[in-house]
Amino acid sequence: MQSFTLQRPSGLAEAARLGAEGGEFIAGGTDMLQLMKEWVRTPDRLVDLDPVLDPRIEAGPQGLRIGAGARMEAVAVHPEVARIAPAISEALLESASPQVRNLATMGGNLLQRTRCGYFRDAGVAACNKRRPGSGCAAIGGENRIHAVLGTSGQCIATHPSDFAVALVALEATLHLAGPDGERDMPIHHLYRTWDTHPEQETNLRPGEIIAAIQVPATALSRNARYLKVRDRAAFEWALLSAAVGLEIDGGTVRAARVAMGGVGTKPWRMRAVEAALIGKPANDDSYAAAAAHATEGAVARGENAYKITLMPRVLARALALAGGAA
Repeated sequence: MQSFTLQRPSGLAEAARLGAEGGEFIAGGTDMLQLMKEWVRTPDRLVDLDPVLDPRIEAGPQGLRIGAGARMEAVAVHPEVARIAPAISEALLESASPQVRNLATMGGNLLQRTRCGYFRDAGVAACNKRRPGSGCAAIGGENRIHAVLGTSGQCIATHPSDFAVALVALEATLHLAGPDGERDMPIHHLYRTWDTHPEQETNLRPGEIIAAIQVPATALSRNARYLKVRDRAAFEWALLSAAVGLEIDGGTVRAARVAMGGVGTKPWRMRAVEAALIGKPANDDSYAAAAAHATEGAVARGENAYKITLMPRVLARALALAGGAA
């Protein structure tokens, strides 16, 4: 790890200014420090957000407000989070280890970098996400964990956050603070899809900071569930995951929100699946028929072809779980 300067701002406004001037943000540090130790990131200046981020978790009639400085574990076990949006609790408890969850922040979780082994190995020359224009070693290499949706000839890396998948399904909003002031952004606008610039992962402006996450309280959120498939039972990233919220009335699906993780270059909203569910009976046949739309546009790259087979099965199971909670 190379030497660096650690800057401690007095508030979010100063932190945003320092970020716009080229400083890189750190809070819990569970991802950044790994990347620095592996020489994937070599910042000259780190801006410490930990003292200035809001750690509060607030619940009200309109829903949840989760400060970006809240720790993953605190959010996961909060009774109001489990009541208003159980998919969030489930996604977080399926993430990392208790030790990491006690340190990692919610804002940092949304901005963690891909677990692609080629990205995280500084000795691999071909990684467009780490070295733009160098190529993508994963396309013709070991790509079992890689994406089948949103990919291009430039990059096939998956997005790693379980929490982000749940937020996309729940239509959460981010409150941002930047050098030019504050603004709100729907979570699905945070992440970019790319053709030529996979190193540009988000739509945050220079110096902009995630300050809080807002999750609306709805019938969908209260019935939402999170299902994760992985290689081992603990401290493992998703091969596939699904966050599903259903509103069922009189045995019929009236509304649906569906997102999947582990299959896309960002948390992937399944709008065709949602449309196929509306007005259908809330039963296993309807869930299976709708889940078949999940693979539309998916492209396999050799070792990850199994994901296309598993996607409808995992999603149908998640829909059944959410339907049973309704």
